[in-house]
Amino acid sequence: MASQSSNLWVLLGLGLAGILIMTRKLKKAVKADFGAFVERLKLLPPPQPPPPKAPHPLTALSFAISDVFDIDGFVTGFGNPDWSRTHGPASQTSTVVSALVEGGATCTGRTVVDDMAFGISGEQRHFDTPTNPAAPARMPGGSSSGAAVAVAANFVDFSLGTDAVGGVRVPAAYCGVLGFRPSHGTVAHTGIIPVSASLDTVGWFARDPSILRRVGHVLLQVPFTAQRNPRNVVIADDCFQSLSFLGDHISQAVTKAVEKLFGRQILRHENLEAYLNSKVPSLKQFAGKKSNGERKSSSTNLLAYAMHILRRHEFKQNHLEWINAAKPNLDPVISAQMQGALEITDTTIDSCHAIRSEMRSALSDLLKDDGILVIPTVAEPPPKIGAKEIQSEDYQIRSCSFSSIASMSGGCQVCVPMGFHDKCPISVSFVARQGGDIFLLDTIQTMYASLQEQAELATKSSASGNALSKETSAEMAKEKGNQAFKEKQWQKAIGFYTEAIKLNGNSATYFSNRAAAQLEMGNFLQAEDDSSKAIDLDKKNVKAYLRRGTAREMLGYYKEAIEDFRYALVLEPTNKRASQSADRLKKFFP
Repeated sequence: MASQSSNLWVLLGLGLAGILIMTRKLKKAVKADFGAFVERLKLLPPPQPPPPKAPHPLTALSFAISDVFDIDGFVTGFGNPDWSRTHGPASQTSTVVSALVEGGATCTGRTVVDDMAFGISGEQRHFDTPTNPAAPARMPGGSSSGAAVAVAANFVDFSLGTDAVGGVRVPAAYCGVLGFRPSHGTVAHTGIIPVSASLDTVGWFARDPSILRRVGHVLLQVPFTAQRNPRNVVIADDCFQSLSFLGDHISQAVTKAVEKLFGRQILRHENLEAYLNSKVPSLKQFAGKKSNGERKSSSTNLLAYAMHILRRHEFKQNHLEWINAAKPNLDPVISAQMQGALEITDTTIDSCHAIRSEMRSALSDLLKDDGILVIPTVAEPPPKIGAKEIQSEDYQIRSCSFSSIASMSGGCQVCVPMGFHDKCPISVSFVARQGGDIFLLDTIQTMYASLQEQAELATKSSASGNALSKETSAEMAKEKGNQAFKEKQWQKAIGFYTEAIKLNGNSATYFSNRAAAQLEMGNFLQAEDDSSKAIDLDKKNVKAYLRRGTAREMLGYYKEAIEDFRYALVLEPTNKRASQSADRLKKFFP
């Protein structure tokens, strides 16, 4: 009897184990698509035109769409079950979806968005949060989380999302894929649930820059033309310096890629904080605003704060009536934002509009027609799953601080993956003025391979030890000094050259360059000393001899000066400056 009882318990145990195993398998099956899709479907393209007509531009490509785009006969879910419950099927398909299908691509499904497409982290309380294929323990980013995941997991060739404050760019950065936000108003928004009319854009994700560009030509409705190279690449040094992860390595990789492809002469280094403070004076009205006790002092944080106020206000205008009537189960982040939206005054909104107008002019002045601004995409790595910080307004501001530049200027931006750091994707972003979309997409296609190559080299140099890292940082400091010198900011240039020397005191160029800046400041003794150190390190440094000769001439050491000029002529017989200087001093020492 005892034996039968024992066997019964064994069988029961085996049965429970089997149930657990089956449950795990079911969960695994549900997660087989990384939780990216809310619905699978197929919208097939029309037949190919007969020769000699060209095939459709997106032939053989597949894509997914975020659950904010209408499809005829389907209910658009907007990331909230109560929205689906209270709305009927769409009567027509979104213009952009139709354009892509007509262009030869096959739509294979609808993807998860944050609750009412309002979040930025990618967390979804009504459905499973999509799993970030690039960093499974981290958030995928929102609001177009599922669309980014579908591309990152290689389920589709590209996908559509919407981007008001970073809804495409942030998940692209978190998931390690390309993400493009077009200029505001350039892609039709018909058949899409709005979030914030003055900020909303249709964006798209891809793994291949050529696909990103092909989709752009279809949605922007422009023909393929000859590509033009950028004539002005501005690197926002202070933005990269503010990063807690590999900021110098990322900007250095971009610098080297630009130099290799287009030449060093088109590069500029800019302190974006100072530039925005001078060009967007309306930002000062937000300088005293606080969130969770922290002062939003940086210009990009202030810009993001103004952007969030504008989005909150316009979201309320679009959806508060439905929220009050349907009493939906909302993410706490939305509830808090709606409470805050009720307190926004007309004066505050007017200030936000003034900032946006000034930002558009500021970006246009900075970049002109053929310029690109290089910035980080996000300020921090993707948050861990379950992190409490994502509920705070401070996180909302920080995560969108760099996104606000394009959003508030109406410009276009592309996020480019640049490898990994601490098992998290890292990226860089390129921004062009409003209307520069095709120029930007063309540039990224040209630069992409070189960017990946330089990113890999930067990662290897980082792993190879601190000494090499110091050399890289020293070279970056020197480049900043060169830029300051060109702008006749002599003291600033001296500071950067000094920083380079501290990092690597074995470079004759750093001492020689600092000597040149010292000469401009009238610091002749220091210039002579720096030139002498440069010569000790490199006996063939012609510039160092010329600079030491100039310093000695100004100090009245004519004999020593003429010796320096004559030695420079020995090293470089065709040097006009050395010849003229030597001739000038002949009257003292014939």
